[in-house]
Amino acid sequence: MIAGHLALIVAAVFSGAAIFVNLVEQPARFSLDDRALLAEWKPSYKRGAAMQAPLALAGFVLGLVAWWQTRDFLFLAGGITMLANWPWTILVIYPVNAVLMAAEPEQAGAQTRALIAKWARLHAVRTALGFIAVIAFFVACLSH
Repeated sequence: MIAGHLALIVAAVFSGAAIFVNLVEQPARFSLDDRALLAEWKPSYKRGAAMQAPLALAGFVLGLVAWWQTRDFLFLAGGITMLANWPWTILVIYPVNAVLMAAEPEQAGAQTRALIAKWARLHAVRTALGFIAVIAFFVACLSH
């Protein structure tokens, strides 16, 4: 049953990183002027994506393995919830990312700030998905 415990750990790490962005990093970056805001967001997003995408995939795989071992639907639900971050990011968040990545910090303004605020709201869904997976994996682990 180690796969289930590892799935829980991975989902917790994913969720911790995601909530940090929403509660700490995003408010801090909004204290910057528009140019600095965009200049900070770009590398931060790249680094965050490089960390969170593999965590979402690992959470899915580990949840799937735990489900296969136990047949507990909560492990499958947690894994699918972790994987749901991929289509959400690609289909919903990526269009915003593309505009922000194409923008030059020297040209940043109110529209850029509004897009980063929109990005934060969309990112909050990723945070929620992570915490839903944590709860599913935690409850499943309690019963095994």
